[in-house]
Amino acid sequence: MITGVHFLLSYTCNLTCDHCFLYCSPTSKGTMTLKQITAVLEESKRIGTVQEVYFEGGEPFLFYPIMVEGIRLAREMGFRAGIVSNGYWSTCVEDAQLWLKPLSDLGISDLSVSDDDLHYGDVAESPAKCALAAAEELGIPTYSLCQAKPEVKQDAEPVQEKGTSGISGGMKLIGRAVEKFTEGLPTRCCEELKECPYEDLENPKRVHVDVYGNVQICQGISMGNCWKTPFSELVQGYDAQKHPICGPLVRGGPIRLVEEHGLELKDEYVDECHLCYAARLALLDKFPEYLAPRQVYGLE
Repeated sequence: MITGVHFLLSYTCNLTCDHCFLYCSPTSKGTMTLKQITAVLEESKRIGTVQEVYFEGGEPFLFYPIMVEGIRLAREMGFRAGIVSNGYWSTCVEDAQLWLKPLSDLGISDLSVSDDDLHYGDVAESPAKCALAAAEELGIPTYSLCQAKPEVKQDAEPVQEKGTSGISGGMKLIGRAVEKFTEGLPTRCCEELKECPYEDLENPKRVHVDVYGNVQICQGISMGNCWKTPFSELVQGYDAQKHPICGPLVRGGPIRLVEEHGLELKDEYVDECHLCYAARLALLDKFPEYLAPRQVYGLE
């Protein structure tokens, strides 16, 4: 039952973070229009179970008027509305309040800000911290998003049951993070990677919708295109077992995806996400509708 819709307002970002799983950057293309946002909001009402929407990216504050109007429309339709940002616009607390006051007046339910060394280095008064302080003064609920470079935990067991439990940082090894951070990390036999530890692909609670119409269950795995098939029909007709990517993942994780499609890959990967991402890259041209957009794979 889908309860959340996350708008990838744009793939454009003022930063090019090493860990970005969407390959966002200042040169990335694709920004949603107000007409597209309105269409998805109306379709979300038809679904009947959607309770909240989020505006993220890329960096949504780069397209501030569209973001604000999108939130206004969402609130008028009865949805809770939140934002995910890197806080670049917060040069000081006082000025950040000018950005946030219209959002506070609209009653946004959450402002999540990336606040870590990967975004701003070891800076005591980073833009993110100023943004969070300004939001708190305005009474906006806040959440600090912290990522760290993945490193081996000193007390890690040689073999872990799932996920990156032996690696610190909490980072998913997909997207640009695969290029930047996997080298030197311990690997596991592919045969051990039998589940998806992070996403409920059979009964997803939220999806991400981008400017190209891709309705993503996980970054780069789409249930279809909502510009071709109405969003409500896509969601209501989704069957994980019939999906060429989600089906194998539900039945037996990344190794099952490799086996069912007869892929020849390396014998070991860092974790489930790492193997899944490698398998999807190998299948990209075979399933372009379901492995989309190519932006998320660093190819556009």
